[in-house]
Amino acid sequence: MTNVTLITGDGIGPEIAEAARRCIDATGAKIEWDLAEAGTDVMKREGTPLPDATVESIRKNGVALKAPITTPVGTGFRSINVHLRQSFDLYACLRPCKSYKGVRSRYSDIDLVLVRENTEDLYAGIEFEKGNDDTLELIDWLNRHSKRKIEPDAGISIKPISVAGTDRIVRFAFDYARKMGRQKVTSVHKANIMKFSDGLWLDVSRQVAKDYPDIEFEDRIVDNMCMQLVQKPELYDVLVLPNLYGDILSDLCAGLVGGLGVAPGANVGTKAAIFEATHGSAPKYKGQNKVNPTALILSGVLMLRHLEMTAAADALENAVAAVIAEGKDVTYDMKPNRDDPTAVGTQEMADVIIAKIRN
Repeated sequence: MTNVTLITGDGIGPEIAEAARRCIDATGAKIEWDLAEAGTDVMKREGTPLPDATVESIRKNGVALKAPITTPVGTGFRSINVHLRQSFDLYACLRPCKSYKGVRSRYSDIDLVLVRENTEDLYAGIEFEKGNDDTLELIDWLNRHSKRKIEPDAGISIKPISVAGTDRIVRFAFDYARKMGRQKVTSVHKANIMKFSDGLWLDVSRQVAKDYPDIEFEDRIVDNMCMQLVQKPELYDVLVLPNLYGDILSDLCAGLVGGLGVAPGANVGTKAAIFEATHGSAPKYKGQNKVNPTALILSGVLMLRHLEMTAAADALENAVAAVIAEGKDVTYDMKPNRDDPTAVGTQEMADVIIAKIRN
């Protein structure tokens, strides 16, 4: 048995967590679930949105499947997701974007994987608020050491990109490509303008690529990459990106395949791996048995592949794909008309996926 932490989240989280758990169990995967809580519901009882018991469960098991979580406004962590990434050094965000027949989209046959660096860049959290003494001190120093002048009423964010951080994320992308039988890695950057941060990223990417002669390597400037993905996404395979660009382009690519409702995700490090849907907790739909569980179920597929339970992963993905392709037993958002009375609920869609697995 493999122990896995199941973080049930809040809002719609518990409903889709239950649907995903049942579907994964139906594959016969030998998983022992360790139920854990995070978010606004547990905040009301324990005074924290991320109890120590949940963190300890992830630390002990090393693998977690996490339903969506609402970050409390005005209290608690700035972001529970960011806190988990920092606590476990989950430096790689993995976002596959794959077309499934039956999902409404302007595109078909897309099969992209985005690998986003999770710890550096403008999301590192090194910020200086407008008007603070330390901000004014920094502005004064920068104005004395730079040809460009910064106004005293500016807020400042620092963009660190290191050799070590870039090396490990680019190697992760190449290792993933090699393991999954993919052919090409594209490094995305803005090195033409930011020569000492993105320039470093590009230089390290090129150096790492030399260690993987079996995999094609190229680079693209980020704004051109956005246009390329809209015009000819079929030319791309695995993209590796700094934190900010990865955040933006992962949603762009999710849009190519039908939206966040079918977009799985994972945050992976050396100490742990957390698999999660990339959409929010949608608290207005809480308890209605209405929302689409596909993204979290597909995140479960990623988890099974991570655990090298390949047969179970294939069975689950094939069942999900079959149900979506048939288009009969799917939630309202996957119907051509969102008011279609034949739409099924969250658990009913899971029931049909389970039946497909068992058949």
